[in-house]
Amino acid sequence: MKLLKAIVRPDKVDAVQEALTAEGISGMTVTEVRGHGKQKGHTAIYRGQEYEVNLLPKLEVEVVVEDFVAASVCAAIVSAARTGEIGDGRVFVMPVEQSYRIRTGEME
Repeated sequence: MKLLKAIVRPDKVDAVQEALTAEGISGMTVTEVRGHGKQKGHTAIYRGQEYEVNLLPKLEVEVVVEDFVAASVCAAIVSAARTGEIGDGRVFVMPVEQSYRIRTGEME
């Protein structure tokens, strides 16, 4: 199994969710995160004062999928989240050794 962690723009999460549903993925975890890469942040004005926003709000979408669908699910996430601008995000693919269902204790 593979764990896919996608860091995406907040306005792209619905498109990513629809893409995952189209790929047959029913479960996902979404976490609010903050960070920056090449985008580096921006200048904002609050109550007439200018300040730097260095850590931009993003959302992290996590899904665990079987090895044979990981590439197609990753491609679906990239396609759904892409705007073509700096700050679109990243997808990380990590191996998952074991998974346990808490309710029953069964290993998957």
